[in-house]
Amino acid sequence: MRLFLAIDLPEEVKDDLAAMQDDLTVGRRTDPDTFHLTLAFLGDQDAAFAEELDLEMQGLSAPGFDLALAGFDTFGGTTPAVLFAGVAEAGPVTELHRAVRRKVRAAGLELDRERFRPHVTVARFRKRLPAEALEGIRMFLARNAGYRGAAFPVRDVVLFESALSAAGAVHTELARYPLRSVAG
Repeated sequence: MRLFLAIDLPEEVKDDLAAMQDDLTVGRRTDPDTFHLTLAFLGDQDAAFAEELDLEMQGLSAPGFDLALAGFDTFGGTTPAVLFAGVAEAGPVTELHRAVRRKVRAAGLELDRERFRPHVTVARFRKRLPAEALEGIRMFLARNAGYRGAAFPVRDVVLFESALSAAGAVHTELARYPLRSVAG
């Protein structure tokens, strides 16, 4: 099973991002049904690990919070590979990411150290982009520099299985792990 832990997005947020994709003239758009914010990519795992992870994640103790997507950027430097929506306030997501990584480690999987930059992938690009495609990306970023989505509550973490196919990834929800209520 190819697994990852993520924040699932409400339908309104998915719809908002899908509408933003309409302004993009290049790349392979992410299917709006698969929009999510990855907290930990676990790769191919067996059922025994998935069971151990489920037990660990049931003990997750992290507060819920509100999150808003804000701004667009790319990964890949001068040859962009991914276009993504960032987050307005990374602090709470980063803390949740750390808590999730601790649970993954406790379940027996040591993840590679990597810089965590919370994001939602909106589109992917081929390795060698012609100048006009690069210009299209640059124009999209310029037109949408002030993007800020509506805030939404993050109240759980979802364990997904991702099956790859020629038509794209299909994500199946395996479990949800509630976050602590926040007073106020």
